[in-house]
Amino acid sequence: MTNSSSNNLNGRILIVDDNSDGLAARRSVLEELGHKVITCGAPYDALELCTKQRFDVVVTDYKMPKMNGLEFIGRLKKQNPQVAVILISGFTDTLGLTESSTGADVVMQKSNNEVSQLIRSVNRLLRQQKPARKAAAAQAGKADKRKSR
Repeated sequence: MTNSSSNNLNGRILIVDDNSDGLAARRSVLEELGHKVITCGAPYDALELCTKQRFDVVVTDYKMPKMNGLEFIGRLKKQNPQVAVILISGFTDTLGLTESSTGADVVMQKSNNEVSQLIRSVNRLLRQQKPARKAAAAQAGKADKRKSR
């Protein structure tokens, strides 16, 4: 596995999609870039997973059985308002899916250039989080020092 992102932007990414081919393709691309990727085939299971683990970015499909991507994003953001979300759909234009109408940080159309757009979006969202992650780590370090006194 090559790690072409030596700038330490590797993140923990959750991909939610009921299509196993879509999961496998997106997972392999992101893992090749050095990210830690977990996949989940059902939104309810993904919400449960998000209560137990922290993810930097969650990538979700729109059209899934029992709960669509918008419902999933709404519930996920209630659990963790800070998590970055990428919504992928083949129907972005038809359904009028945008960042402001979905709660997602990025809305992507399924297309031939989906992979490159996904990589760019994940990297951008991780770069935006990097200062916040450093600050949180510093705060945690200060809290640990106070506890040990």
